[in-house]
Amino acid sequence: MPFGMLSVFVLLSSSAMKHLVVVVLSLSLTGGGCISVDPDLLIEIHNTNNLSGGPSGATSVSKNEPARYNVQSCKQLKDKYNIKDDGIYYLTTASGTEYQTFCDMTTAGGGWTLVASMHENNMYGKCTAGDRWTSQQGNNINNPGGDGNWENTATFGTAEGATSDDFKNPGYYDIMAEDMSVWHVPNRAQLQTWRITSILRYHTEAKFLAQYGGNLHGLFKHYPVRYGVGNCKDKGPSIPVEYDLGTKDTTKMFYGPSSRGEFEPGFITFRAINAERAALAICSGVKPTGCNNEHVSKATATQKCTRLVFQWQSSVETDHVT
Repeated sequence: MPFGMLSVFVLLSSSAMKHLVVVVLSLSLTGGGCISVDPDLLIEIHNTNNLSGGPSGATSVSKNEPARYNVQSCKQLKDKYNIKDDGIYYLTTASGTEYQTFCDMTTAGGGWTLVASMHENNMYGKCTAGDRWTSQQGNNINNPGGDGNWENTATFGTAEGATSDDFKNPGYYDIMAEDMSVWHVPNRAQLQTWRITSILRYHTEAKFLAQYGGNLHGLFKHYPVRYGVGNCKDKGPSIPVEYDLGTKDTTKMFYGPSSRGEFEPGFITFRAINAERAALAICSGVKPTGCNNEHVSKATATQKCTRLVFQWQSSVETDHVT
């Protein structure tokens, strides 16, 4: 997969979402070729309490299924129904599509919606089956953007299986968010253990997504991920993060000695481009300082993790479905 360091889960918050939590592997498309990357991040998750049932206002399905609410994001779920437990819930898009995802009701006040995860299924595979965030069609110079899933509205995977396969739900493009959160979680970790097994967790507070359409889908429309799109000076925004688990120093120690001089820890950087004009979708936890961005996105010691990505809204909107 052309992601740099991690698998990613993304959470979005309902209503006027404030934060977007995104865990992503850097995507690297190199002139028809792919650079393999190390999986190592999960984004923002919580305990799985209250996986079924809920207060009045929820539609009960069965004892084994999450309750259904008339909301678009986890932030709306928290604000309108006072839901305080992390877990799997049903959300509904503005157009009426229902889907299941994970809600983090703990981090920075709660209300984070998981919207994506980046999972490296084969460290030695290059643009092969399962590389949904890069390309499953092989290395092709005539297809510099790969499958294009950073910029399109395709969805895949399941929330509960987000550490075992790539995941992207409608919240990625449907929820209007301001910030994002990322968790680095071991591959194949059970949902109930995401928080306690994570090695890094951090979130942004700059409300930067509002400048790019309110979500990652909009951001990557501004900064498309494809080979030859620019040079190493044409990278996207680098957003400072607040650590929920870990520090700048621990982030730096996940990289080898030869790579530590290539970046500044404590940031999430979008669409970094290296000297060979390969585009790296997300450099999680770091800001590249030169043109050897592939070392930042690949040379990590946490090679068996998934990145989880969350989004967050700032306020509650009116119901959008009846």
